[in-house]
Amino acid sequence: MSHFAKVESGVVTRVIVAEQDFIDSGAVGDGSAWVQTSYNTIGNQHTLGGTPMRANYAGVGYVYDADDDVFYAPQPYPSWTLNNTTWLWEAPVAMPTDGLYAWNETDQTWDQIA
Repeated sequence: MSHFAKVESGVVTRVIVAEQDFIDSGAVGDGSAWVQTSYNTIGNQHTLGGTPMRANYAGVGYVYDADDDVFYAPQPYPSWTLNNTTWLWEAPVAMPTDGLYAWNETDQTWDQIA
């Protein structure tokens, strides 16, 4: 079984587990609207050492960029930029590694929360 994302106007609206034949049958609507995604792909890396598929596992609300054939999350904050290698959003300042932090968009800083 594989995971497939339903893409409508470039946005993932649903993710299901199915066989390719089921998707191709049209039983879940237009077969061209479903794009395969891999649960084991994040940051354009395959967690088990295999070949990454479409940069990231698709989630509802994710963007599907058909030109680059990748999935990525919606932009979390206006100041963050999309890394076009990993297809992950990056803050303008690296998050410290010595605790638990939350991004403060107003101050453009990481606030320690624990």
